[in-house]
This record gives sequence, structure tokens and C-alpha cells, in this order.
Amino acid sequence: MEIKPVTSESFRFYGRIINEYDYDEMLKKLEELTDMPGDSVIYVPSVPELEATQAYEDLSNNCFGGMPIEIGYCNGTNTKLNCFEYHRDSEIDVAANDAVLLVALKQDIVDGKINSSKTEAFLCPKGTAVELYSTTLHYAPCSAKKGEGFRVAIILPKGTNEDMPDITVKNEEDKYLWARNKWLVAHASTSEAAQGAHIGIIGENIDIADLI
Repeated sequence: MEIKPVTSESFRFYGRIINEYDYDEMLKKLEELTDMPGDSVIYVPSVPELEATQAYEDLSNNCFGGMPIEIGYCNGTNTKLNCFEYHRDSEIDVAANDAVLLVALKQDIVDGKINSSKTEAFLCPKGTAVELYSTTLHYAPCSAKKGEGFRVAIILPKGTNEDMPDITVKNEEDKYLWARNKWLVAHASTSEAAQGAHIGIIGENIDIADLI
């Protein structure tokens, strides 16, 4: 696997760079107020201090067309794929540190399965914001340098990743629903699979430790 930059032509299938807005205040608060574990990953969907910034106004009004949004974060140290998730809308990631995004296409889930060989890796440099399209499978970012962590602001429609609604399963996709506006397929080796997530990633659980 090659780690390509988000500026590469192949990234356009998964998303786009959106560096037109001022993220400085938001990223400064992200660095000052949030932890970065050295041996795990933490995700918090909504942080009031991050949402009290100009970036919130710009992203809510411009990128999401006036829809209410939440700004949270995914921080830590990670080198593995583990799972793929997707939403009914785009996700915006803003990197406070260099981070690697492992992505694939939702269309490559066939009969509830996707081979991990469909995964591509892209380096998102510090200070860069990317929109990941609703058809882009993704999960927690990965470290860009061995032994180093990352902080990434995560912007989604308000309410995403809160408690899953109580539904009656009516089709194959309903089996993947893991939280509000979050569909998930997991590799069999993961804690998510042990907790009951749909096992949908076949092949190796990709680890980029030897690539960084």
C-alpha cells in the first residue's frame, strides 16, 4: 500500500480539500483542551468550545447549507484499519497534526462484505481540512509518524454518533446501523466485532505501522 497525499488525483473519488475557511481558532482550542492518548483513540462528537468559533459558522452555513452541525474530535495513536463507517452526508476532518486517512468506497460493499484490499491511504497534513463524501468509507485516522499521535477535528450534522434508534431490521443495511447516522462494518479481530458490530471487512486488518 502507498500513502498518497490528499492532493493526489485519486483522492477526488473520496473527497476534496476545503481550506477556504479559517480553522486557526478551532485548532488552537483543540490542542489546548483535548487529550491525545499514546496507546488508543478517543472520539467525542460535540465540544462546545470548538463550536464557539468562526469555523462553526462557516462550516454550518457554507458547507452544510445552513444545517445544524457538531464539532468534535478524534485524537490518539493508531495504525490499524479496524472498521469502516459511513454517514448519510459528508464528514469534514480538520487535522491539527499530520494524519493518515484509510478510505474505501461504499459501493464496494457487496452482500455485506468488503475486502480490505479495496482500502487506500492518504496523508492529510497539519492544518488541512477535507470533506469526505457520504459514499466514502472511513474510520479513525492513523498516525502519520511512528510513535506520534494526532488530533483531528470531526464535523458532522448535529446528533450524529449519538445513541442508535431502536429499529426493526428490514434490509441488509439495517444490520450495519451502529449509532445515530452511523453505519459500521468491522473486521472480525476488533473489539467492535466482539460487541456485536456487523463483521463485514474480509482479508487482513490493514496496519500501516511499517509504512510510516
